[in-house]
Amino acid sequence: MNFEYSEKVQNLIERVSAFMEKNILPVEELMHQQVAETNWSTPPLMEALKAKAKAEGLWNLFLPVSYGKYSAGLTTLEYAPLAEIMGQVIWAPEVFNCAAPDTGNMEVLAKYGNEAQKKRWLEPLLAGEIRSAFAMTEPDVASSDATNIETSIVRDGDDYVINGKKFYISGACRKQCEILIVMGKTDPTNDNRYIQQSQVLVPMNTPGVTVVRPMKVFGYDDAPEGHAEITFENVRVPIENIIVGEGKGFEIAQGRLGPGRIHHCMRSIGAAQRALELMCKRVNERTLFGKPMIKQQSIREDIAKSACQIEQARLMTLKAAQKMDADGTKAAKELIAMIKIIAPSMALDVIDRAIQCHGAVGVSQDTFLAQMYAAQRTLRLADGPDQVHMMQLGRDLAKRYGQ
Repeated sequence: MNFEYSEKVQNLIERVSAFMEKNILPVEELMHQQVAETNWSTPPLMEALKAKAKAEGLWNLFLPVSYGKYSAGLTTLEYAPLAEIMGQVIWAPEVFNCAAPDTGNMEVLAKYGNEAQKKRWLEPLLAGEIRSAFAMTEPDVASSDATNIETSIVRDGDDYVINGKKFYISGACRKQCEILIVMGKTDPTNDNRYIQQSQVLVPMNTPGVTVVRPMKVFGYDDAPEGHAEITFENVRVPIENIIVGEGKGFEIAQGRLGPGRIHHCMRSIGAAQRALELMCKRVNERTLFGKPMIKQQSIREDIAKSACQIEQARLMTLKAAQKMDADGTKAAKELIAMIKIIAPSMALDVIDRAIQCHGAVGVSQDTFLAQMYAAQRTLRLADGPDQVHMMQLGRDLAKRYGQ
């Protein structure tokens, strides 16, 4: 394995780092103020930063080379350090048009969408003109098993009629969210549970689509994106809105989640790295029991353990990215499962130590630590709970070595 970056990637690392230092880190508080004022609409500051990043060519960096004309020309491995840098600030990926759930939706449309779907939805998403959401999770079933979903998608002449309830649909509270990719069942009685599902494009303004409420995450509403509870009541969309065809929903979901899980882990490492740096700064500035905090042995151990954990997760994430680039998502699934288990928990450990070193301010709104802790804890559920990844990974390993 060679994780040395090319001159092209080194240049991008320097440019993204400089952009963060100059344009994003200094305005974190201002962004929070504007979010409070605009609530569920994209703040003016975000639009200004997006325009600046786009003008500098720091745009859509996430789409790998396999996506042809839509790609920024980077492999997943090459994108990894850039996503890590963006992960230092919760809202930073959006500045570069590299934020979930849009990234996953753009990958779906680029890989599976037809030309009309790409023209209508992919191109404005790539331009950063609209936002999108992915509606899969449901409140009434264990959605970590995607075959459980109950939303119905029924063919009626030239339309599909959709009925069901979804929740924690990230991005759907935002006024700029114009399109949903909805996963539901077109063939619920099929003996093969993995071809019962389909995915269909549903514009947010379609009659029968109702945002019931924004769900909170540990007390945060995560405006302006939000996580909506949505009902679909006799929602009609043309049959042309189906993605690929009936029965392909599970396949599309798996193709979407592989790269997305790696992206999440990359950003987790960035969050943990920033927490470590803040911890080191804090303990060098504070005096405790008559001597600097950094002189305390337990503090030194926390810093050392944090650095070790971050580097372990970073190397495993890079290995998974390299494997996916070389052999595809399916071949890399075990490594992807491993990093999805490890990275958010690692970030929680590091952020927790940083909070402890900051004392009361660590749980306040005056650092990024509290909100980022909530985000990383949520990530242990997003894109598959830890237990699901461990169950499947353990099953596959036991089968292989037990033969």
